[in-house]
Amino acid sequence: MRPIHFSLFVLFLFSVLSVKSQISNDSIPRHDSFTITSHQLSEIRKINIWTPANYKTNYDSLPVLYMLDGGIQEDFPHIANTIAKLIEEKKINPLILVGIENTQRRKDLTGPTSVKRDKKIAPVVCGSASFRNFIKDELIPEINKRYHTKEKKGIIGESLAGLFITETFLLTPDLFDTYIAFDPSLWWNNEYLVKHTKAILKSFTTKRKIFWFAASGEETIADNVKQLSEILKTSNKENILWNYLPQPNEKHSTIFRATKEKALTWALNQL
Repeated sequence: MRPIHFSLFVLFLFSVLSVKSQISNDSIPRHDSFTITSHQLSEIRKINIWTPANYKTNYDSLPVLYMLDGGIQEDFPHIANTIAKLIEEKKINPLILVGIENTQRRKDLTGPTSVKRDKKIAPVVCGSASFRNFIKDELIPEINKRYHTKEKKGIIGESLAGLFITETFLLTPDLFDTYIAFDPSLWWNNEYLVKHTKAILKSFTTKRKIFWFAASGEETIADNVKQLSEILKTSNKENILWNYLPQPNEKHSTIFRATKEKALTWALNQL
């Protein structure tokens, strides 16, 4: 069997190449953009916002879905276009989509690790706590100031973004109401999150939370995600409404697009 760190390197490489190829074919939807100077991150971040047609005249306020990898050259166009389609088909209710464009993706989306090979994926890693504080203390208040928003909000992402979403769901569950994670990289830090989920859930929030997650057939990811689902199944947490979708025939590079409509339809209709 190939060493796991070699498998993960290949996984990242082909995922990036595939995503860039797919994004080139996505039409860019009408959207707003602004920059925000973050004190938490000590940098300027670009934010992209999609709103439904006639947003200013037809809606008093709307829930917000925040998305990671939310740049115009990232996943923002295809998710915005999919949401527009689902709203038009009346499969989901109208909402605002907020895309957070990357600067140092692998820094922002990874938590602490004691594993040396984890630290080799980027010059800087382990910045998820600061990134989460940026979202909580700076971005969300700015979006609420600029747009007519409801309190209900969710977050969506894939791969390392799925890791960040799962970490946020477990460690700071009250930050969002709905969490959507595709192929979360739960191998990070020697599977720390999976190994500690049972203990974390003992003092978990009592507020209602929605968690949708899926796994491709990628061996470095599928087993950990399945294990997470089994822990949730035996936790008997009635306030967690969750849905696990195994997709063994999908690859890490295809699962986001292949399952996004199922994820959005199920999760957003629970808001």
